[in-house]
Amino acid sequence: MLDVASQGPIARVEKLRVEFQTKDGPVVGVEDVSFDVGAGETVCVVGESGSGKSVSSLSLMRLVEYGGGEIAGGRLLFDRREGGVTDLTEVDQNKMRGIRGDEIGMIFQEPMTALNPVFTVGRQLTEGLRVHRGLNKAEAQERALELLRQVRIPEPERRLTQYPHELSGGMRQRVVIAMALACKPRLLIADEPTTALDVTIQAEILALMDRLKRETGTAVMFITHDMAVVAQMADRVVVMFRGNKVEEGTVEEIFENPQHPYTQALLAAVPKLGEMRGKDLPEPMRLVGQEDHDPQPITGSEERLLTVENLTTRFPVKGGFFRRTVANVHAVEDVSFTINKGQTLSLVGESGCGKSTAGRSILRLVDPLSGKIDLDGKDVMALSPAELRDERREMQMIFQDPFASLNPQLQLADQVAEPLKNYNVDSGSAINDRVANLFDRVELPRSFMRRYPHELSGGQRQRIAIARALALNPKLIVADEAVSALDVSVQAQVINLMMELQEELGLGYLFISHDMAVVERVSHQVGVMYLGRIVELGPRREVFENPQHAYTKALMSAVPIADPRQRKSEKDLNFKPIPSPIHPVGHEPGPSEYKEVSPGHKVLISDSGY
Repeated sequence: MLDVASQGPIARVEKLRVEFQTKDGPVVGVEDVSFDVGAGETVCVVGESGSGKSVSSLSLMRLVEYGGGEIAGGRLLFDRREGGVTDLTEVDQNKMRGIRGDEIGMIFQEPMTALNPVFTVGRQLTEGLRVHRGLNKAEAQERALELLRQVRIPEPERRLTQYPHELSGGMRQRVVIAMALACKPRLLIADEPTTALDVTIQAEILALMDRLKRETGTAVMFITHDMAVVAQMADRVVVMFRGNKVEEGTVEEIFENPQHPYTQALLAAVPKLGEMRGKDLPEPMRLVGQEDHDPQPITGSEERLLTVENLTTRFPVKGGFFRRTVANVHAVEDVSFTINKGQTLSLVGESGCGKSTAGRSILRLVDPLSGKIDLDGKDVMALSPAELRDERREMQMIFQDPFASLNPQLQLADQVAEPLKNYNVDSGSAINDRVANLFDRVELPRSFMRRYPHELSGGQRQRIAIARALALNPKLIVADEAVSALDVSVQAQVINLMMELQEELGLGYLFISHDMAVVERVSHQVGVMYLGRIVELGPRREVFENPQHAYTKALMSAVPIADPRQRKSEKDLNFKPIPSPIHPVGHEPGPSEYKEVSPGHKVLISDSGY
């Protein structure tokens, strides 16, 4: 470990104030914030969306100006690689280009917006190396490959030639992390870097960042709302609330003796794995300020809503001069499950395991190769395009990345009203009333109806996505990582909101997630996916308290615990590399065969490669 004390801090934020100009006058994003980050130290900045934590990091990168912000006061001192301490507030943007990516690396929150859709992954990874490090093409390519291996991307050679849209969300996030680490920066700013990742990859990325920090003495400013990640990573913690720092201390002090009421509330809202032990039914979380409220379990009904049988979805891999199909990606392979009305089935697994594709296949947003999908008596696979359009009223989707699923040019009220207009449900003032009601439902102020997506924080955008999905009163909602980008307190509120709506409206949820603590809280049934197949399926209590498949056990052991004294070390993580889901044309894998361990609890016995 490096001797931090002798080196002094690499970055020091002093009395930072950032303002944004809006239609309604200036808004203060950060009011008066000071903290420093030393060499080889990880400082976690925590707080809810809108608390100013991302604004602080964008100020250090001097990117806040590009988002309409202005540094109105304070100093940002940075210890350069050569040339001593510089105040970044006084550096012009040309000089900042040389510092960004080279001496300060940044991992952004939304990987799809951080990557350029028109360039290959290889081009984007090598660009910084060639600009800042002067490497030639072959050297840069070699380093890029090494970086992709470091962040454990399967088949790195192939990935270099692919475009961002060809990768899953988790893989894109790993590419963004590799790009930030490419030039071995002195300061690494990680803005929610593991939000879109599954537990196994998150555990490895955190261990990787921790190791790199120790080996290279990089200072890490880690912005997150996931308190389990804070417990795993932080040396010191800065708690922010409404643009101000409300508490700062070592990770043990913050977790074991929080002083500020906001910090106490934040820690109380963290869902912990194992909290639901011994309970058969999911139940809402007890929120701070609701101590007297006794959450009631959600029973659902025995009536079947969705039946999926032998669902198989494959994507062709084109190649050669004539763009012929040379192989297939076996994304979903022989998957079967059922969901009852008013109940939740959760699909968990690593990115690339096929869980999102399964959700999209059920809504026929991607067309399955074969299988049967029955939604409340309707055969979804047999519907014509016109019938499918009508049936979509009954099934809606909440996407993982709310920014990408909202139209940047439409006011929020119009986005929520859009489904109502498309299906001629209401008109005129009735639509306005219904939209205002939906805003109340997802606990957003009605004044937000005039805003645009970029004026909202990530958590607020996700609420808009939920309001829009509810607009048509659907029977089934496929929630694809719907709460992964939210802060703990907002996440708790949104989960409770979704569960209340489920109880009230009898909604069925297919909940796709990698957050095991949340899955344990909301699910009636859990299916664990690996390489396109469900390897274990059963009642939530059975799967969590008595996991049978080796992969399920590995998944459970990777979950970070919100306790700094129970940190996972790299040796605890013994994951096998994931085999490729790509098979030559004509390859027909065998059917999924299961052994029933206890009533409703099934484990895959045919070879799944784990």
